[in-house]
Amino acid sequence: MTLEEIRRKIDAIDSQLLPLFQARMDCAKEVAAVKKEAGLPVLNAEREKAILDRVEASAGEYGGAARVLYSTLMEVSRALQHSLLDSGAELRALVASAALPPEKTERIATFGRPGSFSHTAARTLFPESTPVTYNSFAEIFRAVEAGDAEFGVMPVENSSAGSVGEVYDLILRFRYYIVGAVTLGVHHCLAAAPGAKPVRVYSHPQALAQCSQRIAALSLAPVPCETTAEAAFKAAKEPDAAAICSEEAAESAGLTILERGVQNTENNCTRFIVISRTLYLPEDANKISLCFSLPHQTGSLHGVLSRFAQAGLNLTKIESRPILGRRFEYDFYLDFTGSVRDEKTLALLASLSAELPRFSFLGNYTERE
Repeated sequence: MTLEEIRRKIDAIDSQLLPLFQARMDCAKEVAAVKKEAGLPVLNAEREKAILDRVEASAGEYGGAARVLYSTLMEVSRALQHSLLDSGAELRALVASAALPPEKTERIATFGRPGSFSHTAARTLFPESTPVTYNSFAEIFRAVEAGDAEFGVMPVENSSAGSVGEVYDLILRFRYYIVGAVTLGVHHCLAAAPGAKPVRVYSHPQALAQCSQRIAALSLAPVPCETTAEAAFKAAKEPDAAAICSEEAAESAGLTILERGVQNTENNCTRFIVISRTLYLPEDANKISLCFSLPHQTGSLHGVLSRFAQAGLNLTKIESRPILGRRFEYDFYLDFTGSVRDEKTLALLASLSAELPRFSFLGNYTERE
């Protein structure tokens, strides 16, 4: 057969498949009506597994592919049933109760003293506030927990050094809302006390990773420090030490700038988030964050992610973190573009909240670039 003949054959098969798919979805509507009447849950994990096992065993050499195909059919079928049953009432009520962000607040907690990049991010997000500084990410979460701060600002990801794992662990532990975010260009300088001859360099571990190439080229020993601003003040006291920090931090500590732009890449940037115990929903919210765990089933992550593709949503971040006290079990953190004011997006989140273990809606907020 020629290629064109084979393609015509495929088109003919597809023309038979589409009406069968539509008929199957019509059956899903009928199932939803029966489940609503009987008060049954949408997900029947045992039945789905039995069907998938049977399909895989019957499909011969295409067993794995058939399992993925039927798993996707089940995912879209469940999504339809959830939409018909208005699943996720608790999440819908939470979103409906969200307020607009306050125009001004003074209670901002951030990481590191003035001169740190987190401090710059806090001033960018809250230009009329004077942030209170803390020396650990955990202290920021505890300040928000205690009510000492309305918001906390901290870095979560760098374009070259990757995720700040400790912050993601704290997000998944406290499950506070993310109510804002900003991405800033981060340009590091190498600075030391006047006349110093550095043999080692202080900075935060993320900054050391972002400047690893220049550190190695200068044969400096990297020494981790709590913050980049603290590194500057530490280096100011030692004649054989330098710091990687912002120019503002170097100036505050009385250091001489030896080199500018020592980061590995010119377009080095860091994403900062704002956390709060209160859910706020700005009018121009364009980014959504959530987290969940998954059952130990083949293709479970694929199934969840396919739901986002079905809804036309663009995932921008996926992070997995171990669940404390459990053996090789993980929480997944997701960022994606969208707004819960879109009913299609809200319906997806509502359905996921009804199905997934440890599901938490972490917020819908404005991401500034």
